[in-house]
Amino acid sequence: MFGQSLAGATVLQGAHPEEVSAFVNQHIGQHRLEMLGEQKRKSSLSFREFAGFGMSQLSYGNHVRVKSPELDSIYHFQIVTRGECVWHQAGERMKVRSGQAVMVNPYESIDPEYSDDCEKLIIKVPEHVLNNARELAHGRLPENGIRFTRAPVELRLCPALINIMEAVLSELDDAEDEDINPVCAPYREIILKKLLKVFPSNWSSQESGVACTPMLGKMLHYIEQNLHRNIDIEELSGVSNMSVRSIYNAFSKAFATTPKCYIKQLKLQKLREDLLQGKCRNVTEIALDYGFSHLGRFSSDYRKSFGELPSETLRMAG
Repeated sequence: MFGQSLAGATVLQGAHPEEVSAFVNQHIGQHRLEMLGEQKRKSSLSFREFAGFGMSQLSYGNHVRVKSPELDSIYHFQIVTRGECVWHQAGERMKVRSGQAVMVNPYESIDPEYSDDCEKLIIKVPEHVLNNARELAHGRLPENGIRFTRAPVELRLCPALINIMEAVLSELDDAEDEDINPVCAPYREIILKKLLKVFPSNWSSQESGVACTPMLGKMLHYIEQNLHRNIDIEELSGVSNMSVRSIYNAFSKAFATTPKCYIKQLKLQKLREDLLQGKCRNVTEIALDYGFSHLGRFSSDYRKSFGELPSETLRMAG
């Protein structure tokens, strides 16, 4: 995913991690770098400004930990494109693996640990740029600003966001600065809209109640009440009296995903809650209870969503 991103905007290659760190401190966000293993000159960094964003792809090429007290008035949209990154927060660890992404809020401390093969694509979004997005024009901002939930999102479930990011990166690789200026504003608005749709936040939860039509509400309630069953699209059509096409459009507009993916993610989330609350004796039992008959695929999907195996969650619950 996003291979060779920003290939034409290389700043450092085969560098020491401290060199990448110095550039990051100047252009991306203040932090302190802690080396956790052998120091190798395998770091790389590419950087380009686009549409009010700072876009960078970086790899420290070493096992490192990056500590930052806060990000000032910027958001970070961080995509792990290779390896993994472990976020340390309040005594807990959250793994973000290749193909997953997180949003980091302004004024939040961050403490990620990079594997030596970890590579990230980081989009720096100034707070005022997000606040001025057209998507927010007809709603009221939360009092303390938009704050995203820090939880990994599986990008393969968000093809629209992947497509727009690939289009932007392709434009950056192919065009000169003056050629790309006319498309900056449209691309910026689409990216901001997708971020607000894909990543849970205090704004999306507030808006979901407004955007939720009675028919969509019926389907969501039905899904909640029948989560342990396998629910198909024809069933939802009967519940809502909507066509299959209209149902797909409704879920795409409200959640930026398909009904099938929405149901699966909701099952995984509820299953995880049950594991953490000690409501089951073993993983196989609860997986089958939620309709996951292919246990290997279930474990893989669970790990992609939460950065750990269900057995690890069960152990953590004690």
